Amino acid sequence: MSTVTDTSFREELWSTVAPTYAAIVGHPFLAGIIDGSLPPEAFVRFVEQDRLYLRVYSRALSFTAGHASDPDDTAVFTGSASTAIAVEAGMHAELLEGFGADPSHQREELSPSGELYAQTILAHSSRGPFAEALASVLACFWVYAEMGHDLRAKGSPDPRYQRWVDTYGDEAFAATVEKVLAIVDRVGLESGPVEKARFQEIFAQGVRLEWMFWDCAWRLEEWPAIG
Repeated sequence: MSTVTDTSFREELWSTVAPTYAAIVGHPFLAGIIDGSLPPEAFVRFVEQDRLYLRVYSRALSFTAGHASDPDDTAVFTGSASTAIAVEAGMHAELLEGFGADPSHQREELSPSGELYAQTILAHSSRGPFAEALASVLACFWVYAEMGHDLRAKGSPDPRYQRWVDTYGDEAFAATVEKVLAIVDRVGLESGPVEKARFQEIFAQGVRLEWMFWDCAWRLEEWPAIG
């Protein structure tokens, strides 16, 4: 789906996470979206967790924007931060209502895996520099764009799941991700081997955390009861 050249940094990055991405799209959660067999409670848990995660992700995007030296880059990430909040306020409520869940009575605590993901992106994005902040927020952008493209091609027999698929497979989201990837390519050209290796490390970690996020919803992950 993404436009690349033989020397693009994005191509180098994707080659390092392709096996993890394959594990994501092959996960039982997403397989259940495609064939309509996903248990509703798993999807509701995912939406609850995603609602909380996007609040943190919006903050991470704002931090990333603050590290940018190019006004156009700042605009991309501030705009995306606003979009994340709008999605959290709108789409998630609609999805939950479609499953008979009350959006006003949902979990207010991230799962252990969700909390790990949230704290990881906050740590990288708040400290900077810009390249490391960008690397930390990239997985969510890129994985959802690729996944939306792949899932939209297959569709879901359940209209409630299809509504979610359409959100991440639309052209507006793809256009935003392409802007982000263009920034990634430029950062790659401006970075030395050490900086590029660090970028790859943070990005790969983010993609692994994406897998964990799907998996924790599938397993209905809870914090352990202690004491």
